Amino acid sequence: MYEGYAFFILKKGVIHLAKTVLVTGSGRGLGSCIVETLSENGFNVIINYNKSKEKAEALQKKIGSQAIAIQADVTDRQAVEKMVEKGTGHFGQIDVVVNNALVNFKFNPTTQKAFKNLTYEDYEQQLDGTLKAAFNVSQSVIPQFIERKDGAIINIGTNLYQNPVVPYHEYTTAKAALIGFTRNIAAELGQYGIRANIVSGGLLKTTDASAVTTPEVFELIADSTPLRKVTSPQDVANMVAYLCSDAADGITGQNITVDGGLTMN
Repeated sequence: MYEGYAFFILKKGVIHLAKTVLVTGSGRGLGSCIVETLSENGFNVIINYNKSKEKAEALQKKIGSQAIAIQADVTDRQAVEKMVEKGTGHFGQIDVVVNNALVNFKFNPTTQKAFKNLTYEDYEQQLDGTLKAAFNVSQSVIPQFIERKDGAIINIGTNLYQNPVVPYHEYTTAKAALIGFTRNIAAELGQYGIRANIVSGGLLKTTDASAVTTPEVFELIADSTPLRKVTSPQDVANMVAYLCSDAADGITGQNITVDGGLTMN
């Protein structure tokens, strides 16, 4: 028996255990929007947070027994393994991971360092927060995915790697590396029925990280898109929910951009 409440869904007349999704950095911002959207679509959710304890626990309370909040610094491998063990024990298994955590970065064009003023340590911080974190979480859940020959990894990227409207050097470089990471694991793990994709949003209006973005920048972006709109957290969350579902079983190794058509692949 599961420690948590087992949620079931009826599909084509057959009872199925609802999928469980681990979302990193989901106590606030885009992550919390993803969690709420997933729960509304019948998924169990593991809310990972590092420092946003109150927000994460409030979100868990709002969702109810369909969610559990677990603290872990995703750059710490031992902490990640403990989180995966606890989440697996609570819901029975983890079916999908969404690597969303963002470490110490604000989208502020007025304070962003010029390249000549950056240090490699600035890059390392973002590489650790993005690539190392995705590595830790993905590798920690892979054994159960391989055993079941099923599972999905969804990484959160950015369209800035393709169109650096503002040159957020260290952030964009780390997210570009995430694309290579995603496609390589998709190529290797597909034989086990495991999918890996990346969802690249535009600058989101509004999250904690983009709260300091000037109205002028948002206006510039909106005017540059075919849809004449800035991407919302809900836009990205909807795509993540789709990729978590069985409807996306034929999709892997893809970088899906959600930015109102600002960039076209």
